[in-house]
Amino acid sequence: MNAPLNHPMPLLELDVLRTFVAIAETGSFTAAANSVFRTPSAVSMQIKKLEEMLGRSVFSRDARSVTLTADGEVLLGYARRLLALNREAVSKFVAADISGVVRLGSPDDYGERVLPSVLKRFAQSHPSVMVDVVIDSSISLRKRMHANQLDIMLLTCSDQTDVSNVEIMLTEPLVWAGAKGGSAHLREPLPVSLWEDGCAWRGAALKALDESGRDYRVAFMSAHTSGQRAAIMAGLAIAPLPKSFIADDLVELGEKDGLPEIGRYYLGMIVAPDASAPVRAAADHIRATFDEFTTTGTF
Repeated sequence: MNAPLNHPMPLLELDVLRTFVAIAETGSFTAAANSVFRTPSAVSMQIKKLEEMLGRSVFSRDARSVTLTADGEVLLGYARRLLALNREAVSKFVAADISGVVRLGSPDDYGERVLPSVLKRFAQSHPSVMVDVVIDSSISLRKRMHANQLDIMLLTCSDQTDVSNVEIMLTEPLVWAGAKGGSAHLREPLPVSLWEDGCAWRGAALKALDESGRDYRVAFMSAHTSGQRAAIMAGLAIAPLPKSFIADDLVELGEKDGLPEIGRYYLGMIVAPDASAPVRAAADHIRATFDEFTTTGTF
């Protein structure tokens, strides 16, 4: 028979876990502090107390980066599941009292991949809330948000993006996408498919090409991932895409193919500061969707 515990088991605080996940996803205490709306010193104190409670280090730190330890990797899975379960539990109780309209903006790429899952789950738990969706570029969505035309917006960010009021939902590598068996990456100058100035993926890709000295030309332009895929599959160009977008007839190209590493990008969310109950509920569903993606790899 197991001996009874002589002292109560310590409880993990959800607020601390939210900070822990933010650091793990951004790789930065400063970026995480911005996303959870705390000061860097407060975030450091939260992690210090967490590590003292567990008796384990969850992050390895040096002058340039923050990475998870083996124990931190284990904790990350639990943290995401606990946060998602908390959101689900709370939504079950508040849903019956919520009605109204949520104005939601998203870029085309994630509007296509994420919104179906978000809207389905949200409609099931909040049937009295109507969601008005706008699909546009991140730059245009920011203008709409500043004009008070949106309640929530998703946006793509780079290291050069001002994320002071952005909650980071996801970060992943940007990679070069080409057609299986294609040869566009072998041409000189390199034909690339991009979108207009201001696109986080464009800026990161061109910066990588410029720094590597690779000669290139913009051969195709499209604001939609479906258009980017069409250009790739037609052999017109290669394009920078998130690693999770590589599937079906696309392949990831890299240094072995003579292409520079692009780096990472971020997908963020901005919620209106005066958000109503329906807006806060919708934002929680978006957070839960990305928590699930980072745990399972699927939306």
